[in-house]
Amino acid sequence: MTDRMTPPDTLRRQWGVVGVVAIAGLLVVASGVYVAVGGPGVRTVLRWLLPTAAVAGFGLWFTHQHLGANRPADSGESDGDIDGIRLYRSLGVPNLVTLFRGFLFAALAGFGALSPRPAIAWIPALLYGAGCALDAVDGFLARRADRRTVLGAKLDLAFDTTGFLVAPVVAVLWGQLPVWYLSLSAARYLFKAGRQWRRRRGKPVYDLPDSRLRRPLAGLQMAFITFALAPLLPLAAIRPIAAAVLVPSLAVFARDYVVVAGWLPGDRE
Repeated sequence: MTDRMTPPDTLRRQWGVVGVVAIAGLLVVASGVYVAVGGPGVRTVLRWLLPTAAVAGFGLWFTHQHLGANRPADSGESDGDIDGIRLYRSLGVPNLVTLFRGFLFAALAGFGALSPRPAIAWIPALLYGAGCALDAVDGFLARRADRRTVLGAKLDLAFDTTGFLVAPVVAVLWGQLPVWYLSLSAARYLFKAGRQWRRRRGKPVYDLPDSRLRRPLAGLQMAFITFALAPLLPLAAIRPIAAAVLVPSLAVFARDYVVVAGWLPGDRE
């Protein structure tokens, strides 16, 4: 079974409804931005809307591309016709919560195009913090309803990565994180690019072992980025904290690449 399985019509329609709701939500938030910034509001709202629409559009496109993965998480990659596994006919509440997380991160992206001012100073931290908090909610709902799906895992990873890219960029543009903190976002994409490069060269790519460090470090990064986005400390005070938080995560990325490249056995964790 692959993500190219034809999704049920009901699933496609629900995806369309999600898209319409997302557009309506963006317009509501845009009107709030207009009221908050005042002055030449239309031009400011357009600056906010362009990156926001780009990130939201990516999220909707990614979801549509993987609707064929809306199946039980334990179904693996086998053929549904053989194993009797069928796609769910609806996205389900856990996936809808995950999509809402993506919407929050899309709304956050637009603030990178605006100048920080008191009326909107706390909004980026609230958007990113809420999106991170919902990361635990969608997983809890999926387990509680026994509705863990391959699609949900893909969306969760995609939006986590989006948040880790968008939030630090906004913080750097607003002068609340040093530019070198963006190496965290770059490390994620370099890791994926490195694996793809090895596959294309015909080199072995090994699976990552379970880790006791990845999720705690990811949670630490989410909490710190939320804190950095809040207008609480000047950049001079944030800089040493950022270095202390960043180094362990970069070390884990480097260690993980060494493992997938086969330079270090995965069981040495």
